[in-house]
Amino acid sequence: MNRTPSPPSADVEERLSRELNIWLCTVRRDGSPHLTPVWFVYLSATFWLGCGSRSVKARNVLADPRVSLALESGTAPVVAEGAAHLHRSGFPGTVVEAFAGKYDGWAVGRQVGPDGERVLLEIPVRRWLLAGTAQ
Repeated sequence: MNRTPSPPSADVEERLSRELNIWLCTVRRDGSPHLTPVWFVYLSATFWLGCGSRSVKARNVLADPRVSLALESGTAPVVAEGAAHLHRSGFPGTVVEAFAGKYDGWAVGRQVGPDGERVLLEIPVRRWLLAGTAQ
């Protein structure tokens, strides 16, 4: 049974709109974790992250879409799980605008670097593990 998770508290929503980095954990082909900080936006219960098409992150989610995400604070942890979907083109305008607004005009859809063309990872929240309070 797939249920939509409860939305996070207003405090967590505010942090998701303000904080610049989130830690993304993907699964390597050998089953080991790959953990890296990334820029992100959070819109309508979905995380969006930009990365290079040939990056370890992109390769990992193509092989196994399961991911975890965590904000940097250890005193008020926010941790979520989901399954990533990779977008190679046709980035939603609201997502492009959200990145530009959060990161001083950064054009997520136009960047090309050493890791190939820019792709977007779309990660709907499957469940919140920690939502602002340590357990």
